[in-house]
Amino acid sequence: MKYSPSLIEKDLFKVITLLEDEKEAMNFLRDLLTEPEIKEFANRWRVVQMLHNKTAYKTIEKETGMSSTTIARVQKWLTNGMSGYTTMLKRINNTPSIHHSST
Repeated sequence: MKYSPSLIEKDLFKVITLLEDEKEAMNFLRDLLTEPEIKEFANRWRVVQMLHNKTAYKTIEKETGMSSTTIARVQKWLTNGMSGYTTMLKRINNTPSIHHSST
């Protein structure tokens, strides 16, 4: 699927690439997003990791509180998206200091 971000979206993406560490990312995202939005993004990332680890949908639903529709959407982007999820999964697997979710 082709995604064509607007100039303002590109500006946001550029700013994100300038974040230097976890503390800066936390502070920036907390200023940018509400706490529920951050929790939603964190849960989606958890779903990605659980799907990658072949966790059953029912277990993912129970542990994350996400709907089966959302889980299916995440699965769709994990397998047929723009490789954003797979790129980050590869990176965290090569970065010992990053917490990997266990299922």
